[in-house]
Amino acid sequence: MLKWTIGDVTVTRVVDTVWPISPRFLFDQLDRDTLAGIPWLKPHFVDDDGRMLLSIHALLIESEGRKIIVDTCLGNDKQDRFVEDWNLRKGDFLDQLASVGFARESIDTVLCTHMHVDHIGWNTMLVDGRWQPTFSNARYLYAKEEWAHNEAIDPPETEFVDSVKPVADAGLVELVEHTHAVTGEVCLEPTPGHTVGHVSVHIRSRGEEAVITGDMTHHPCQLTNPDWSSRVDFDREQSSRTRHDFYTRYADRPVLIIGTHFATPTAGRIVRDGSAYRLDV
Repeated sequence: MLKWTIGDVTVTRVVDTVWPISPRFLFDQLDRDTLAGIPWLKPHFVDDDGRMLLSIHALLIESEGRKIIVDTCLGNDKQDRFVEDWNLRKGDFLDQLASVGFARESIDTVLCTHMHVDHIGWNTMLVDGRWQPTFSNARYLYAKEEWAHNEAIDPPETEFVDSVKPVADAGLVELVEHTHAVTGEVCLEPTPGHTVGHVSVHIRSRGEEAVITGDMTHHPCQLTNPDWSSRVDFDREQSSRTRHDFYTRYADRPVLIIGTHFATPTAGRIVRDGSAYRLDV
């Protein structure tokens, strides 16, 4: 478990799985030799075999008495996922949540940065053969643009059917603007490109700041070249523009950047590194 304090806000990480992958799985432009040429990525973000280390985790925010979960990972019992190990999982994610004080009944807000399978999986759980909202006392927040795009897909994506629609059918979904204030300390920040309505999460409290990236940046290597767009970015040109803007905006500032897929230590500050950037951890 990792935990950060930003003013009066706390953010706690709970890991669903760590995923070592070939760089070519996500990036056309990258191979192991390219990653080996970026020395600051080791030992945290690239292993000795040159594979990228990605963490799939939830970030739990405590703010103004609210308990907020940002992205809900892969879920259990889900089928037809594009990665074999993500199918029919039997993980202990809910037990981990409870062990750090976030029993599923205590969570009042579910905030999904976007609707990909590794960010919405635990939105629902299988109960007596039916998908039911996991966090039954929570409101599930989605940016309006993200919802409209995914709702219009015909036929709907499998993950929408098993991890989103049951929550909507239960009346727990709330559609919000992409700058929505969740509390006085936590708001959404639009970071489109990876998906149409992708958002990051900005925290401000007592003069301190942090941003949870979502998949605006999948891996810290993208700080070296913001034009390295992922194969799964919906609009690669837009995602590149978003990264350029984001890195320029936050470089050399005391703003903690918490990566939604960054392996341990997961968070750091963006600093300029010649004509590019790196993550100072």
